[in-house]
Amino acid sequence: MDVRLVVTGHDDRGKAIVASDATVTPITLSMMPGTEFHRLWGSDGPQTYPDSGTAPAATTYLPPIAGFRFIMFTIPPDGSDDFPDDVESAVEEVEAKLPGMMAHMEFDDPGMHTTDTTDFDIVLSGQVVLELDDGAEVTLSAGDVVVQNGTRHRWHNRGTEVVVLATAMVGARRD
Repeated sequence: MDVRLVVTGHDDRGKAIVASDATVTPITLSMMPGTEFHRLWGSDGPQTYPDSGTAPAATTYLPPIAGFRFIMFTIPPDGSDDFPDDVESAVEEVEAKLPGMMAHMEFDDPGMHTTDTTDFDIVLSGQVVLELDDGAEVTLSAGDVVVQNGTRHRWHNRGTEVVVLATAMVGARRD
């Protein structure tokens, strides 16, 4: 799925303008067939305005403290993902396309991960199960929102249609 991204900014006089209007193609990974990641916007630090609407630096997939990311991702139905034969190459691909993400993944419990972020997730379509520690689960449907506060979690799509989520992540400090 391609996503249209319209970005505003300011001209030389401070007047609001459309800085860009473009299509964002998804990032796909051999390790997660059918899953798509759209890196829409982000910054490694606070923003100042007025600005031109040029994309700020967002060097890793997850934001540092005080940084932010805005993404969309899709999750195919469970059972539609075949793990690749060449795991080492698949891990290298994830690191190249989503820098820093693998450091947060649990290899002994696939899909489980913990990030130093506050995540604001909204289900745009489909039905998804959010799994937390000790098998605790909550089922979310289109329009539902979850705020994750640096929690260990994993997503399941036990339905028959692709799930689409939009997420804003803000970098946080873990003590």
